[in-house]
Amino acid sequence: MLDELLQHATTADSVVIPEGWGQGRATYGGLVAALLCQRLLGAVGEGRVLRSATVSFVGPVATGPAELSVEIFRSGKSVTQAEARLRQNGEVLAVLLASFGATRASGIVVAPAAAPALKPVEEAQAFPYIPGVVPDFIRHIDMRLAAGGMPFTGAEQPDFAGWMRYREAPAKFSLVHLFGLIDCWPPSVLPMLKTLAPASSLCWTLEFLQFPETATGESWWQYAVQTDASAEGYVHTEAKIHDDSGRLVAISRQTITVFA
Repeated sequence: MLDELLQHATTADSVVIPEGWGQGRATYGGLVAALLCQRLLGAVGEGRVLRSATVSFVGPVATGPAELSVEIFRSGKSVTQAEARLRQNGEVLAVLLASFGATRASGIVVAPAAAPALKPVEEAQAFPYIPGVVPDFIRHIDMRLAAGGMPFTGAEQPDFAGWMRYREAPAKFSLVHLFGLIDCWPPSVLPMLKTLAPASSLCWTLEFLQFPETATGESWWQYAVQTDASAEGYVHTEAKIHDDSGRLVAISRQTITVFA
């Protein structure tokens, strides 16, 4: 179903948000971002690689019909700047601002830091899907906690790391699939809480380094998050995403609202 939805969004001006992807009172933000990204890719065309994207979650996206619109601000020799918006009932509920850049030769090469050493997938703790207790979208995503605490367990410190992939492998795993996958993890400070409390992404920026062409739907992806600061109900985090060979693929930065 996810592949069909993304394929439809490539050229369509509207989509139908399906049931089963809920995240509290809204639709899972990763799905919303993936739809906007797919629509932009359809408009920008081949030859430009997504380098960075910022998503603003303006309001909760509900199931049902949604409108998608795209505006290309500028497309130069190397870089294209564009925006996609999702509307329901005439209201803008999500905006994605993206930068696409053509690949070119460069003499400046700085190797990223090595991936953290995590326990293997088979030894990591699986996030259970418990209907009515955990968000609906987790039925679609396999998450394995390899370091840190589970949400709402009263941990002394924030932050965690783990592995992730879709439970139903996409036919051909793309950068858009990864975009939609990365947002699955809870806010980094939730392990510190002892009781349930609402939290949601306000703004999310994702920077892509190099998407591995060998990635498949069976591949596992490593996620490790660090909290930069948290105060006055807002959390600022940075996460690094590595592939299963330890190569840094993306950097995720978020501003998160926490009502606790």
